[in-house]
Amino acid sequence: MVNSNILAVVESALTDTASGTWQKPVIMFVCNLLALLVLSRRIWYPHVGPKMPLPFPSLFNNVSVPAFLACMSAGHLLGAFAILSLSIDKVI
Repeated sequence: MVNSNILAVVESALTDTASGTWQKPVIMFVCNLLALLVLSRRIWYPHVGPKMPLPFPSLFNNVSVPAFLACMSAGHLLGAFAILSLSIDKVI
């Protein structure tokens, strides 16, 4: 049996973080762009595989599709952590 207090906290946290505001997509976009700019230069083999057709290929290190997906995955993890950590004061 689940405690009703835990359900209330989880429900308030989910409704708070899932509410639609304009700041959360901007934070996610900035985190993804930052991850693409930084991690595309730190991946060991960023040019193995088909190239990703990005604008400004020299800015984004002309990464391949697997490297792009890795950077976007890391950017989403970073963005989710940033969004949840910035909204922690509303949950408590």
